[in-house]
Amino acid sequence: MRPSRRDFLKLASVCGISLSVSPVASAEVPDVAARETLPGRGVSHPALGRVDGVAKVTGGKLYAADFRAADLPGWPATTHHALLVRAPDATHLYEGLDLAALPPEATPTLVVTAEDIKRIGARVPEFYAGDLFCPVGTTPLYLGQPVALLLFETFDAYDVARVAFRDGNLLKFGKETGPRTGANYGAFRFTRVAGAEPGAPDIYSPLQEGWISPGFVDSGSGRPIWRVLPDEKGPDYVKGAAYGEAIRAELEAVNPSVLTLDRSFATQSVDPMFLEPETGLAWYDPAAKKLDMVIGVQSPFEAAEAVAHLLGEVQADHKPGAVNTRFCYVGGGFGGRDHTPFPLYVALAALFFPGRPVRLAHDRFQQFQGGVKRHAFKMRSQIGVDRKSGLITAFAADHVLDGGGLANYSVSVAVVGATGAIGMYAIPKVDVTTVAEHTRGVTAGSMRGYGTLQTMTALETLVDEACTALALDPIEFRRRNALKVGARTMTGNPYSVSVRAPEILDKLQTQAIWKDRAREKAAARSGFLIGTGVACAAKDYGTGADCSLGAVSIDPQGRVSINSDAVEMGNGIGTALANRVATHIGAIADEVTVAQIDVFDELELVTSGDPYSISQADQDQAARDPHWVPAISSATSASIGAHVGTQAAAEAARVVFRFGLWPAALALWGVAPRDPRAERWTEAYWQGETLLFSGLPPLPLKALAAKAHEQGGVTGAMAHAFSRWAWAEATFALPEGEWSAEIDALAVRRGSGGYQRLDRKAVAFPPADYNRIGTAFASMCGTSVRIEIERATGNLRIAKAYSVLECGKTLVPEVVLGQAQGGFAMGVGYALLEDLPPFEEGPGNGTWNLGQYVVARGSDLPLHDLDIEVLPPLAANEPPKGMAEVVMIPVVPALLNAIFDATGHRFYALPVTPAMIKGVLA
Repeated sequence: MRPSRRDFLKLASVCGISLSVSPVASAEVPDVAARETLPGRGVSHPALGRVDGVAKVTGGKLYAADFRAADLPGWPATTHHALLVRAPDATHLYEGLDLAALPPEATPTLVVTAEDIKRIGARVPEFYAGDLFCPVGTTPLYLGQPVALLLFETFDAYDVARVAFRDGNLLKFGKETGPRTGANYGAFRFTRVAGAEPGAPDIYSPLQEGWISPGFVDSGSGRPIWRVLPDEKGPDYVKGAAYGEAIRAELEAVNPSVLTLDRSFATQSVDPMFLEPETGLAWYDPAAKKLDMVIGVQSPFEAAEAVAHLLGEVQADHKPGAVNTRFCYVGGGFGGRDHTPFPLYVALAALFFPGRPVRLAHDRFQQFQGGVKRHAFKMRSQIGVDRKSGLITAFAADHVLDGGGLANYSVSVAVVGATGAIGMYAIPKVDVTTVAEHTRGVTAGSMRGYGTLQTMTALETLVDEACTALALDPIEFRRRNALKVGARTMTGNPYSVSVRAPEILDKLQTQAIWKDRAREKAAARSGFLIGTGVACAAKDYGTGADCSLGAVSIDPQGRVSINSDAVEMGNGIGTALANRVATHIGAIADEVTVAQIDVFDELELVTSGDPYSISQADQDQAARDPHWVPAISSATSASIGAHVGTQAAAEAARVVFRFGLWPAALALWGVAPRDPRAERWTEAYWQGETLLFSGLPPLPLKALAAKAHEQGGVTGAMAHAFSRWAWAEATFALPEGEWSAEIDALAVRRGSGGYQRLDRKAVAFPPADYNRIGTAFASMCGTSVRIEIERATGNLRIAKAYSVLECGKTLVPEVVLGQAQGGFAMGVGYALLEDLPPFEEGPGNGTWNLGQYVVARGSDLPLHDLDIEVLPPLAANEPPKGMAEVVMIPVVPALLNAIFDATGHRFYALPVTPAMIKGVLA
């Protein structure tokens, strides 16, 4: 069970701990919350652009790495330091630290080990199951597993020790044991057989039958046995597997009318390479029994829960009575800060160094060794294409993921990669198996693309190969097979949002890169090869249990404040919130505070059960409690910023307008309540901060706000929203009338009073069966590239590139453009440059940095020849769609397809380096 924040506080109270998050700032010294409320009241900032732009470019303290103890009001002034030592070996017994080899000036004041954690009674949260520290006499579970936490009084001592551990051999290992083995993290099979005619019910699908897993594993390899066997779990797997095996038999049969391709593809592990390595600052005040923390994560609610669980049953002499966590802006995430164990070590550092603020900060070596990585995939894919029609008849694939040493999000990544394995295509017969394996590698987890980058790269190169074999134009082939509005995905459900594949394909076909490809190829310089490639992708946004908390208020001077639980990590969420709210109440907020989860107490939310697995009966029973919601707060991930992160604030703004500013406008206009115009509030609109309504005088926001406060109208609203591939909807009773919206909790304030919760009169949560849906929300993107390869060296230059995408209503066009450009750069790095070897030669050995690990630089990119086009929304009321991941995905296969076009050779593993290209040209 995932507790609500209030249940969480009750649980903590039972254990003697109270929790708070993002407190009100001090009036004398700016606290974290004050520094990160942007742009800030009275601060000059551009009318257009990011609300955090001025603070960022002028070096404001925003990130966890920026803060020291002296920056925080009420803290001791001196910052102390912690060093997390990790194991570079996972095949020998760990026998302890050789601290005698440290220079005398680098001796730690205190060393925290597994024995200490056990002694005080700290508990590992379920998500991070495994030893927080490798015990002496045990083989490390994985490379990079922490073995000790060293605490230092001074930075100089810490810094000397840090370098000594990096460059020396200060960990002692004994006999060789080989790597520790562990069960697979999860295995699933997704099979769909469409009906005989378009629109007919599916014969079999995950939506109809549920998700299935095999009941047996091979005793030798430990991998699942996918073939049909009498299954101890009952007939469900047998039924689905029988359909799956029939699809595979069809693909393997000799049929002259069908082209069948069977290929294997491998992708590598890579690092998120966010700009700011993980950092945290904490202070445990033993006199007050209070633990203060400053951290930056993508999942604040989860981090607070995890720390409370960690400390909930520790011995009294180490147990805080209160934990106050401040969440900062995040210096890049890309998924790598979503559910990270790093905050647990920050809390422990302070707990074992009472009275002294402690900073735990990874350098780049440590981030490589301990940070979450992208999963390496091994894939086998089969595709069948009818030679006459060019239509895909069937598709099958097998995916094996290297999950590394801790489960983290491996199961979820496996599922998303599998359910996205057919991309934007309508395929009547699909069978995909996936298994996430435990290995001794560095833990893999969430990262931009979330499994679909790997599986769609394999798909789009296979599609291109089919086009070559059938002499079909690659764009025309995609057009014939593209999913249409209302057509079903591989889990058996249609998308519930717009499907714009035809427009994207039309744009790709008429753009100069594709249109001029033959002429450019023929005009290649001597000693060079020219190639053009194209690829497309459809990427889901959302997880199927997404939440949004938001509050909007306006003061008598017309100044707007916004609070949200969404996290700013370079995604521009603060600006997106401000812009979306402004469409309803006219003004860009001058106070936007994000990563907050403790300012919404008036909603009095409770939760129970798992939103991903709850039964309909349990959901119906729970929903009788007007305080209950399926989940309270989500990580900012899965491209949900625009769609989910702004939802609650936008709905709160609508309430402020409808029940505060609109009645004020009527009063200023002298329009009586019974006048027909009084009900036409949806026809009013804003020009800047002026409200316009046909036939009536324009009204400035300041006048409206003053009148709303004078009348005791609604001047603030806070809301909670929940999505399981559809928004929950509820109805609330206000004195002015009933209000229905895509939220499930609401509180309002009138004038300058406090917030009052409104019980909902009715609520409709998305059906529990929607958990069977792979995805219902998706954005699409297509990319074309022209490359030039030097024959003598294999060096590749991207001459021109074009990406076209759709994302519904664009909240911040500049951020969308920046996300597309950044996604292109990451795609280039993944396709051509970045690579982390597995196991002892990889980052877990602690020696990796940017000397060995090469990311895309300006010289690798078409800086002045990258064209990004964003399709306009289909309608004025089309909601925003997530797009941060989809813009990266087609870049990779487009480059691979261009390399084939230039060289005549297909590569089935990443990255493709100059040496590899030169090798096939020799």
